[in-house]
Amino acid sequence: MSFQEKNITVTLVNFTLILAYFLIRVLQMAATETFTEPNVFRLWVIIIVAAVVVTIAATILTQIVSAIIEVIQTGDKEPEIEDIADERDKLIDLRGTSITYTVYSLGVLVAMLTFAFGQPPLIMFSLLIFFGVLAQIVGDISRLLLYRRGF
Repeated sequence: MSFQEKNITVTLVNFTLILAYFLIRVLQMAATETFTEPNVFRLWVIIIVAAVVVTIAATILTQIVSAIIEVIQTGDKEPEIEDIADERDKLIDLRGTSITYTVYSLGVLVAMLTFAFGQPPLIMFSLLIFFGVLAQIVGDISRLLLYRRGF
């Protein structure tokens, strides 16, 4: 697995877990009628901090573990990390980013429609967070598929 594929896989797993946590907490709040501003704001902070901190930590840990495994397999003292991005990598990233922005734009449209149809702003902003995380997941899946397909 290439350097870019490892990073994409780490972010995909991370954001999938974050989305699952977000959905579980929102459903719990809706079921117990605690879907209030302080609770939702606290959840947003947790989601944003987890997205940043856990992604960075998991990426660093993955690279360290893969370097250790490579040293064990090859016996070299200094493993070779190929983190150079060529034109193919940049094109795959560009297509994945395009898909991410498209999904998020559609999500923003849905969120704005809920507000236009009389739902409270708290639901609109929660949908914006949901579609932001979902867009990242869809973009990462598309990047992985493009790498696996060879383009």
